[in-house]
Amino acid sequence: MQKRKKKRGRSAYTEEFRREAVRLVEQAPDRIWQIARDLDVHHETLQSWWRRVQQKDTGPIVAPTRVLTLEEENRQLRQENARLTEEREILKKAAAFFARDAR
Repeated sequence: MQKRKKKRGRSAYTEEFRREAVRLVEQAPDRIWQIARDLDVHHETLQSWWRRVQQKDTGPIVAPTRVLTLEEENRQLRQENARLTEEREILKKAAAFFARDAR
């Protein structure tokens, strides 16, 4: 059972891990806190997964994230590009400063 996969700097649980965790809760619902602790998952997260399965939802346990429109994605990429350009300029200035001090 694979526990986590990295997703943009934060960890996410695989669907297989969620299903297995819910199966453990279904076997012993009164031990949800202990199961959550053993699996290193917040108990409220585990409860929400369990509730979704109890509602007979046949899809993934966690709803898919909202897809960005092209305009939103473009805006985010422009902001990231501006930030990275600024960082690069700062690093260039710092490198020039330290190179001058090294002489």
